[in-house]
Amino acid sequence: MALRLKGTMMKTIKILGVLLLASMVGFTSAMAMDVDEIVNRANLASYYGGDDGKARAKMVIKNDKGDERTREFTILRLDKEDGGDQFFYLYFHKPGDVAKTVFMVHKKVGGDDDRWLYLPALDLVKRIAASDKRTSFVGSNFFYEDVSGRQVDDDTHTLLEETGDAYILMNVPKDPDSVEFSRYKLWIDKKTFLPVKAEYEDKQGKLYRVVEALKFGEFDGVPTVTESRVKDLVSGGETVLTFSDISYGVGLDESLFTERYLRKPPRKYIRR
Repeated sequence: MALRLKGTMMKTIKILGVLLLASMVGFTSAMAMDVDEIVNRANLASYYGGDDGKARAKMVIKNDKGDERTREFTILRLDKEDGGDQFFYLYFHKPGDVAKTVFMVHKKVGGDDDRWLYLPALDLVKRIAASDKRTSFVGSNFFYEDVSGRQVDDDTHTLLEETGDAYILMNVPKDPDSVEFSRYKLWIDKKTFLPVKAEYEDKQGKLYRVVEALKFGEFDGVPTVTESRVKDLVSGGETVLTFSDISYGVGLDESLFTERYLRKPPRKYIRR
């Protein structure tokens, strides 16, 4: 009887060993996900939901004294190809001093983006230099690059850690003289691959800027950040960006993203 029990126990131990080994292999496989794959999937999740998209946006800009300013605009996006070149069109509704202003981007993967700003008070179309992508977007704590996205090949990416629900990456610019930061730490949600937090360090290695996703939703089957915040730890200011009326698969045409529509906005898409 004892020998029979011993044999049964040995079989049980072997089975448990196999299961443990299988779970360890699965864990190792998850840890071994290529960092470039994580970054590329995060880029697709952040900027390529659907073939095109439309949303209403509101920015609340607050300084260190608590004074607030707002910006309201409609944003249109069209992809030429998944993960490739894109078009962005932003039409400002409020306040009065920026109403009818238009910001347009032709994002070029592997090259410098083309950017335009239409100023209605002057009836002037202004080209924005590629070097301006790390400057304030219409007086907010967001940068122009935050709106259209940073190119994934501009940085060297390292997977620092994997938690139960996030990949944590360190990203270092390949051309440090082209940006104001030395590196940034990025948290990416494992389920949706949406970036949920980024911490930027200055040239002295001091944390000075934090970008966070605060709220999420799903629209037309696409996981989407619906509220985000940028904190400037140097000035004490911050900007909260909230999206509403979100839709994908709108049917936008490439002709909308031309200089003609800077002065003549496509009312079909910008009216609520």
